[in-house]
Amino acid sequence: MAGDSWRHFSLSEFACKGADCCGGLVLMDHGFIDRIDELREAVGFSLRISSGYRCPAHNQRVSSTGPNGPHTTGKAADIDVDRTRSWYVLREAMLMGFTGIGVHQKGSRRFLHLDDLETQPRPTTWSY
Repeated sequence: MAGDSWRHFSLSEFACKGADCCGGLVLMDHGFIDRIDELREAVGFSLRISSGYRCPAHNQRVSSTGPNGPHTTGKAADIDVDRTRSWYVLREAMLMGFTGIGVHQKGSRRFLHLDDLETQPRPTTWSY
């Protein structure tokens, strides 16, 4: 569903969590959210966005990718998902052609990073 309305998500779920630096900007690519919404439909269970858009200052503080990382493009999101359900999300994300997939499935914080970047090397996967 194109536009500002999605079946399973609201735009605010993708807001920058660095409110002290940008006031919670949400500069997400709506086509990317369309794809995340399609992914949610395909897996058949809820997906919680733990990180969507990040302003450059916030990304500099929380990521090794600095002020120009994937989340600053509006075409990246981290999804909290446990190891049992992560297999289903990974399968669907790969079938849907997400170009970047990061896997963090250890410790207390388990998530998958998905992005649609066109920078090289793509497609790619990595683990945290």
